[in-house]
Amino acid sequence: MQEKFPLQLAEQRWQCSVRCMSSAVRKGRSLHSVFPVLEQPLQPIHQHVIEANLRNSYACHKKFIEFSEKVRKGGGESGIARHTKRNRKLLVRDRLRLLLDDEDFLELSAFAGLGLPYGDIPSAGCLTGIGRISGLWCVFIANDATVKGGTAYPITVKKQLRAQEVAIQNRLPCVYLVDSGGAFLPLQSEIFPDKNQGGRTFYNEAIMSAMKIPQVSVVCGSCTAGGAYIPTMAEETVMVHRIGTIFLGGPPLVKAATGEEVTPEDLGGARLHAEVSGCVDHFAWEEKEAYTYTRNIISTLNFQLPEEEEENEEKMKKRKAEEEPLYCSEDLMGLAPQSYNYSLDVKMVISRLTDGSRFQEFKARYGTTLVTGFAKIHGHLVGIVANNGKLSYQAALKGSHFVQLCDQRDIPLLFLQNTAPTAPITLSTTQAEMNSNCLKAQGSMLSAVACASVPKITVVIGGCHGADSYAMCGRAFDPNFLFLWPNARVSMTAPGHAGSLLPPDSEQEEEQKKKEQEDKLNRRLKEESSAFFSSARLWDDGVILPQDTRKVLRDCLDIIKQQQYQISTEKQQSALLRM
Repeated sequence: MQEKFPLQLAEQRWQCSVRCMSSAVRKGRSLHSVFPVLEQPLQPIHQHVIEANLRNSYACHKKFIEFSEKVRKGGGESGIARHTKRNRKLLVRDRLRLLLDDEDFLELSAFAGLGLPYGDIPSAGCLTGIGRISGLWCVFIANDATVKGGTAYPITVKKQLRAQEVAIQNRLPCVYLVDSGGAFLPLQSEIFPDKNQGGRTFYNEAIMSAMKIPQVSVVCGSCTAGGAYIPTMAEETVMVHRIGTIFLGGPPLVKAATGEEVTPEDLGGARLHAEVSGCVDHFAWEEKEAYTYTRNIISTLNFQLPEEEEENEEKMKKRKAEEEPLYCSEDLMGLAPQSYNYSLDVKMVISRLTDGSRFQEFKARYGTTLVTGFAKIHGHLVGIVANNGKLSYQAALKGSHFVQLCDQRDIPLLFLQNTAPTAPITLSTTQAEMNSNCLKAQGSMLSAVACASVPKITVVIGGCHGADSYAMCGRAFDPNFLFLWPNARVSMTAPGHAGSLLPPDSEQEEEQKKKEQEDKLNRRLKEESSAFFSSARLWDDGVILPQDTRKVLRDCLDIIKQQQYQISTEKQQSALLRM
């Protein structure tokens, strides 16, 4: 034991010095880089592909706008009238305007809940996203009570859990705007009992407190039954007079159980919980005051953000001009592939996302069906992994090497995914041998991606098919953020390739049946592989327009970086105990 002690002490000192060095580096400037410029203009030879992609992109954009309008209407005119006139409450987006520094927030899974078996639940009945409060990026989870009175459906719970996961993964403060009538009882078996259902929300709250991830709750409506635990488990809670209530069972249940008639305000109003029970910490006379309290609470959190650099206007303009890509972001509409067969060189996409269209390629001559390299996006250094064809043996080995390299250097990874529509078919012994080698190499890349501890962002720019999609950091591999372009397809195999899933048969009669089965399966694949079908079920963090990708990536990288500015995260602490 005496011999080991100096070694342990030396290791602790080394770890401490590394932390001190890394924190010192964060305060300094990054290394100067002059990455080569990607010369990738649109060529006349590509015109027919670009035009086909554009037609498809415009159709997808039209659908995007249609769904966006549907989501913004929430529970419809009657739901909005009941919420604002009868209940005298603010609409959820008006609440966010008062809470956030500006309206430029990153909304998550806006199309969640549309077209589900149990009906349309616009935005899954709650808005989630990341916005700045007092200069600090915070996750918000805000119930929309115009949708079914804020009732929680299975998709609502799933969306709330994903928002908490984003907060945990990126160490972001979390603000809950609670206005919910509790769970939708006819679907209780899909809401209540399982590990990743309703109870997980409260488990996450406790874990986040233990991890020193701040949580603030604003009670601006009903908090009934299980929903009552959200504000009582948050570290600080603000409650609005007359419109906010917290109770396990409301007045109807009290009357049924005891025969006593009681008002919601007397049973669980703001005055009771602020003055008697101590469940809430701040009493607000109206909603506007509640959001002022919340902004002040956020300003007490122990974060030290970097000071803005003071530069003259001319220097700022010059720097901004240098950062912008050389090519127009609108070009991405024509580069968003209608299908795998309409894909152009992925470097054309990269050149429209990176600062100055610069890109330092890694292993440029090896495994060329995968493009890897370094670039900057709004000043953030990233490692880019992008599909440029089938994920071959050489490409997978190259991907594995590059991912490990970025992990070693603590460089965030950006995956631009457009995987092949089907797996390679084995027709000979040689082909079987090639497939086996490819499988081993892909296994190596899967392990590298799974074990990489750096932040990962995935954008599906085309196809997301089969096992290759896992190697490109699909949802199962826990990227910090995953977005789809509207043209994206998410399925085991792409529409039109269903034949690869069916067993071969030579008999003519059986061949006819197989053709009918194949057509039926292709129709289903076309419907179920749509980006909007995927987003409605929360298999991603939202559908984004190609021309907005650079801005979304900037926000994501800013958000990921913020955790460096939290002070004293290493100190161990038990979960917060309220009164």
